[in-house]
Amino acid sequence: MYKSLSEFVKRLESAGELVRISTPVTSELEIAEITDRVVKSEGGGKALLFENTDKDFPVLTNLYGSEYRMAMALGVERLEDISERFDNLIGTVTSPKESLIDKLQLLPLLGEASKWFPRKRKGRGACQQVVLEGEAAKLSLLPILKCWVHDGGRFVTLPMVHTIDPDKGIRNVGMYRMQVFDDHTTGMHWHRHKTGARHYEGYKARGEKMPVSVAIGGDPVYAYSATAPVPDNIDEYLLAGLLRGKPIKLVKCITNDIYVPEDCDFVIEGYVDTAEEKVLEGDFGDHTGFYSLTDYYPKFHITAITHRRDAVYPATIVGIPPQEDAYIAMATERIFLAPIRLVMQPEVEDMYMPSAGTQHNITIIAMRQLYERQASKVALGLWGAGQMMFNKYLLLTPATTNVRSADELSALMRNCDLSKSLIRSEGIYDVLDHATATCGFGGKVALDLTNVTEREEKIAFNSELLPSGVVADTTQLDKWSLLLLFADNDLAIDTAELAKVADCNFIAIFDKRAKEMTTNDLLWLGAANTEPQRDMSLHGSTLIIDARAKRPNANSENPSRWPNIVTADEATIALVDKRWSEYGIGEFIPSPSSRYSALKLSEGAQWSE
Repeated sequence: MYKSLSEFVKRLESAGELVRISTPVTSELEIAEITDRVVKSEGGGKALLFENTDKDFPVLTNLYGSEYRMAMALGVERLEDISERFDNLIGTVTSPKESLIDKLQLLPLLGEASKWFPRKRKGRGACQQVVLEGEAAKLSLLPILKCWVHDGGRFVTLPMVHTIDPDKGIRNVGMYRMQVFDDHTTGMHWHRHKTGARHYEGYKARGEKMPVSVAIGGDPVYAYSATAPVPDNIDEYLLAGLLRGKPIKLVKCITNDIYVPEDCDFVIEGYVDTAEEKVLEGDFGDHTGFYSLTDYYPKFHITAITHRRDAVYPATIVGIPPQEDAYIAMATERIFLAPIRLVMQPEVEDMYMPSAGTQHNITIIAMRQLYERQASKVALGLWGAGQMMFNKYLLLTPATTNVRSADELSALMRNCDLSKSLIRSEGIYDVLDHATATCGFGGKVALDLTNVTEREEKIAFNSELLPSGVVADTTQLDKWSLLLLFADNDLAIDTAELAKVADCNFIAIFDKRAKEMTTNDLLWLGAANTEPQRDMSLHGSTLIIDARAKRPNANSENPSRWPNIVTADEATIALVDKRWSEYGIGEFIPSPSSRYSALKLSEGAQWSE
């Protein structure tokens, strides 16, 4: 267990995983642009400690931004150690116990488990070494970042938001971004499907104000636990204690009765007045790689800010993948695979969420098949389970498949028969999904690749059948049985006729702006820009996918708004280019935004004429 975030910083530095930046930097746009360049470099780059910010506190970014640092944050040598530990733990608890000796062997485990539960302690913690109340509790004292040029303001991006179920008294710790409105108020961006939103509705029904406390920093396991898909009414600090093998020590806040980790760096205390009208929050450059546009959310009122004397302010940058959150998702794959097998789908052998899918859009499963069409059962079961309900595209592969191998996946995709393997459904979406016309709801597609047989025939392609104005790229045709096409957004295309162009499994149509993007970029765009019921049509055994941006209000099936991709502005890019040698990071890294700016549909956070 790390006793503070500063201790974790020292551990990173001793492992050669940290760059200290002593030159003065601004918390508005500059830190985010530097971080975006580093996190997109090979292997996720290094963690960055900005020691000389425009506030009195240093800023730490990219602390989780590699597989190695993610393992360090969770206290293991490698992430596989966690999955092995959970497999052994669950196997021990659930295996039949026939003899008295077998049962007695569980006693040490039960004794160990009692140490995982969080414990309250009296008095103040290190997080309360400095106490600011009332007017003195100003958010402008903190180096809260503005990450992207069209963001609605500064946002707290690694908050551990503590709320209490008003009926059951059970704590929840969630990670909901917080836009700063002024020195004493922020937005509270909890989505309708989140536990914080349910607690809010409970207080609203009672006609009561809702106490909220926000912890920032401390042992990095805390922030991870706040992001984890822990079942409702299970304390996130129980997971943190299990990962640490020690209880998390909590102290009572100064101005409300919520308990927070005693060793975190900052605590922002306050309340949400449920009688108040919700306020407009956003825009925000989000983890989808697009701006999440303005919407109405509750307002958080601040009553106190407390912090350590040696406080470090941690922040994460989200945007076009890959970003730091890809490595957080990697840990979640390992940790929650065993519970998925136990509680939901025992057939599941492995799970992979590629970074291009931004956690929700794409999931690849390796599964054991005992009977025909078992993949349908697994797909529908996963779509109804926890945060897997947000998944849009699901690939189900044989148990022996290496789900992280492009070669193995491409062989399955190339040889599948889509007239038999396509599984369609509909259900809940993450509310950040911009492609669906109905917020939080849309179509879902799974591919059953569990019974694929090798096909030898050569794929035929006839360029003469291409519609006028459409450009073809055949580089993925033989490997993935995928024809890439590029066309203007508004070009009407007869998909039945298009299916005759190539005898392949998949034809994907992208905006002409995306012609120079990498394969991984196209996978991200394709998953983000499509709603399966509207944008996919099967003609024989060829699936046509229209992954172009959808003009807002062009028809009733299109969303009323369409966001722009997230990129830095030219002035910020030029500033960081000019100052790069001052940062001491190493070899120059060009801005990813310079390449992605070709995808912008207009200026601003959303597509406008």
